[in-house]
Formats: sequence, structure tokens, C-alpha cells
Amino acid sequence: MMKVSITRPYVYLLILSVVLFISVLIIAFALLIPKGKDYRLDKASLRGIKIEQNRVQVFNDKTYKNLKNLQSKNRAIITAFSTKFNAKRFEKQNSKFFEKFVLGEKQVVTNEYESFDVYEVNASSKIDSPKSFYNFLEAINKGDWIVSVEFPIIFKREAKLIHSSFKIKVYSNSKNKIINKELNSTK
Repeated sequence: MMKVSITRPYVYLLILSVVLFISVLIIAFALLIPKGKDYRLDKASLRGIKIEQNRVQVFNDKTYKNLKNLQSKNRAIITAFSTKFNAKRFEKQNSKFFEKFVLGEKQVVTNEYESFDVYEVNASSKIDSPKSFYNFLEAINKGDWIVSVEFPIIFKREAKLIHSSFKIKVYSNSKNKIINKELNSTK
């Protein structure tokens, strides 16, 4: 039979190897495997968050594109809403529809809860036919301001002319600087 001789350094090396192997197994089972499970759970959660983020990003992009499209289509309306009302200019622009056109004093009706001012103006005019009044209504829809003509509109015949009186409401943005900045940034 053969005699195996193991020297002391080999014994120390063997014991050290077994201790290191056992410590590696302990570290693997105590720390790495539980952290791996947490990592897989976090990775799955992150994947769900990324999917949700992509869905929200697509919605945001679509909404932003829609906003820009609406702003470009309605630029005239937005500009009209941000234009301050000038009664003399309004009277000059629309006097061509009437024989005589007079605006009364403008009154600012401001509501603290709304972001616009309302100017109320009483108007009286003399026209030769109702057609010119309807032409006036058509023209103010294409004008520089957001204008509504309030009822009642009173028509009275005076010789060859028709005297009309009505109330006009002009809507103007009370936060003009904000809208002008937004319009300038989209150009």
C-alpha cells in the first residue's frame, strides 16, 4: 500500500479553501440570491413604469400637436381676444355700414374669477336698409375684437332711414402679455 503524506501547508491550504468555499456559499445564499429576487421584481416594475411613461408621452405629444394645430387655425381669434378694445377705431372701421354710427361710453365689467374683461358699449346708428346691418354683423365677426351684439336690437323707421340701437359686448383678455408671449413663441 501506498503511503500518502500530507504536509502541514497542504492541510492549511485545504482548510482555508473549505472555509472560503463555505463563506462564498453563505454570501451567495444570504445576500446575492435575495437581492437577485428584488432586482427581478424591480426590473419588472420598471418595465411597467416605462410602458406607462411611453403611453403618457404619446398622449402628451398628440395633445401638444393638437394644441399647436388649433393655435395655428385659430390665430386670428386668439389675436382678437388679446387686442385691447379701442372704441374710436371700432367706430371708424364700422362706420361704412351706417349713415350715422355712434358708440356710447364703454364700461369695463371685470370678473375676478375670469381671465377676460368685458366692455359694454351702447351703439346707435342710422341705416338705409337692414342689409347693411347684417353686413355690419358679418364684418365684426372678421374684425379685430371678439364682439357680441346683445338683444334686444331696436329698429325704428325715421323717414327714409332706420334708426337702430343695440348693446355691444367686447371681450378682451385681461392677461394680454401671457397670450402675446405664447403667440410669439409659436411663430
